[in-house]
Amino acid sequence: MEEKARAHLIVSGRVQGVCFRAATQKAAAIFGLYGWVRNKHDGTVEAIVEGSKKDVISMINWCREGPPISRVEKVDVTWQDYHGEFSEFGIHY
Repeated sequence: MEEKARAHLIVSGRVQGVCFRAATQKAAAIFGLYGWVRNKHDGTVEAIVEGSKKDVISMINWCREGPPISRVEKVDVTWQDYHGEFSEFGIHY
């Protein structure tokens, strides 16, 4: 059985106004992940990502690069208990 995982991400750098949320949603679909992504008032992007641990790690690595127009400086990752509460990966506003 595949190990399930959940990660809380805070992505810093030039990550707002560069389609980071939409690109993250597309990447989550490719990796088969669930959760959400949103802009924070401090200029960072926050996400909760759930799925297989292998795919969550792939998503974390993707976030370290982001879409071509972004400039990611740092990704803070906090591992959390898997809840399985999401049915999709959404953009929160």
